[in-house]
Amino acid sequence: MIIVMSPNATADNLSKVQRKLLDSGLKYHLSQGESRTIVGVIGDKNIIAGLQMNSFDGVEKTVRITEKYKLVSREFHPMDTVIDFGDGVKIGAGHMTVMAGPCAVESMDQLLEAARCVKKEGAQFLRGGAFKPRTSPYDFQGLAAEGLQMLRRAADETGLKIVTEIVNINDVELIEKYADVLQIGARNMQNFQLLKEVGKARKPVLLKRGISATISEWLNAAEYIMAEGNMNVVFCERGIRTYETFTRNTLDLSAVAAIKEISHLPIIVDPSHGTGRWQMVQSMARAAVAADADGLIIEVHPHPEVALSDGDQSLTPKNFAKTMEEVRAFAKLMGREV
Repeated sequence: MIIVMSPNATADNLSKVQRKLLDSGLKYHLSQGESRTIVGVIGDKNIIAGLQMNSFDGVEKTVRITEKYKLVSREFHPMDTVIDFGDGVKIGAGHMTVMAGPCAVESMDQLLEAARCVKKEGAQFLRGGAFKPRTSPYDFQGLAAEGLQMLRRAADETGLKIVTEIVNINDVELIEKYADVLQIGARNMQNFQLLKEVGKARKPVLLKRGISATISEWLNAAEYIMAEGNMNVVFCERGIRTYETFTRNTLDLSAVAAIKEISHLPIIVDPSHGTGRWQMVQSMARAAVAADADGLIIEVHPHPEVALSDGDQSLTPKNFAKTMEEVRAFAKLMGREV
């Protein structure tokens, strides 16, 4: 349920509504706009069904939400969410954010070279995996804590923020010490215990779409995080598995428009995993900007031919520079800056 307070509702009116909800064993979240306050009610649907809130002073109307996701919904939070990291770095509502770097942290030299390159071309975040969930148990699994330390050193030297993946529920506290954004990968999109744990974290969460996930399943995964109190969630469209074999995945750019309609949360696009082919990353990055995505996450490796992970979809520094030049041009046409 959403409770819409009238423009002239007083603080006392709102306080009585809040007290009623708490006394009923329910939780709520406030969304305060310029003229109205919206109260999103969360909890037992049978209790919510019995609530009679229209009689309370200051209540303009109540709206029943039929979808299972509430906090994620634009009905609950009409204004776009903007995640502000300070230093002018923001995700959402017109800001074009770029996250770039190698799939996996391999060495300090490799990481620093990538970090300097992506910083020079305008990226705000350094991406890199210290823990790597791989399809084969024999593939490179990451440098773990050592990789996190390398990420922090590279980020501190270049002034970049860090986004890195978390794969184990026991590593949340460790990764939080080093990262600015916690990434939930496609394979863990419905790892509900992990979603709950990052929901208790203090850092924003980048939630990648599952390999074959519907948009509804993706939205509900975000709801798991937000229901634990972490309201700073960013969706990431990274392609889904279809019958097509030419590309690694099928990049679903229609998901950007769908998320923008349904949810207030920002969404970025991953053209690297979305295609699996470096030759296609540049054009799909342009398309993502045109589709009104809030940002991009791109794999960049100084020497993709010897990369321990995802070399086929990684851009060289030279190709990343070309891509960023075109991304800036497209963003400018849409009144945005990178």
